[in-house]
Amino acid sequence: LVYTPAEYDRNAGARYPVLYLQHGSGEDERGWTNQCRANFILDNLIAEGKAKPMIVVMEQGYATLPGAAQAPTAQGRGAGQSSAFEQVVLNELIPMIDATYRTLADRDHRGMAGLSMGGGQTLQITLAHLDKFSWIGSFSSPLRAGLDLKTAYGGAFADAAAFTKK
Repeated sequence: LVYTPAEYDRNAGARYPVLYLQHGSGEDERGWTNQCRANFILDNLIAEGKAKPMIVVMEQGYATLPGAAQAPTAQGRGAGQSSAFEQVVLNELIPMIDATYRTLADRDHRGMAGLSMGGGQTLQITLAHLDKFSWIGSFSSPLRAGLDLKTAYGGAFADAAAFTKK
């Protein structure tokens, strides 16, 4: 599902930042609009000047690699492996959105956020690809067993000052 701000059709020359917004386990991409009414909330925040107009992409967060028995989770990913969903986001979803919608197609205007499972996916994908994402939001994300913040996510949090600059 793709949300565009009310002005999108009226302002044909404008380009917009993109937020990839992921659902939690047991949900699907419709949860943000059907249950949370994210589209109405964004319309109101934008109208009140409390949020900038943006495109929000809500993708189904389940994917399976060919030959895999079940969809891997963010926590089930081994070091150096990327999940099927990560591959979908990076190789299919982002290029399709940038080709189809008037996006600001650079890392400074691209973010990802998610709830629960989607928050874990957000951390997994964005922290491994800081060249593609500059905004990260992870809400109620499950922590990996034995999580060490100095080494987790490729050591992204080992040096707070360096991470902040990125």
